[in-house]
Amino acid sequence: MEQKDYLLREIEKIGAIISAIRQRLFGGDNQNLAITIEKQVEDMKGMLLYETSFDLDKFLILNTIDSNEYITSLKGYSIENIEILAECMYQIGFSDTSSNSKIYMERALQLYELCSLESKTYSLQRESNIAALKDAL
Repeated sequence: MEQKDYLLREIEKIGAIISAIRQRLFGGDNQNLAITIEKQVEDMKGMLLYETSFDLDKFLILNTIDSNEYITSLKGYSIENIEILAECMYQIGFSDTSSNSKIYMERALQLYELCSLESKTYSLQRESNIAALKDAL
């Protein structure tokens, strides 16, 4: 029982960290207005690697099958946490005006589709984001 409680706390902690990263980078406060999207992405990469051991650069260069295996092999990455990560990539993809935006949109779509396959619950927001990504790509 103690092991299960520990694992649940770790999963919740990873989710809280990813949410905090997302809020810091894309939140509504005005202090981030001068920060470029490139700086936000670099900050996100560093925070994800340091706080959750998720290497975004590695994830982006892997093919779909390998990247799905990579993210599902990480401890603490539940469907909910993967969906939060997909939201981060979704926001980067639609905010970035460089050629990298397509990569982030493709990975966000991949993560949302992984969540749809693995999740036992239907999410209208997730399906809406999937549709928006498919239209944009």
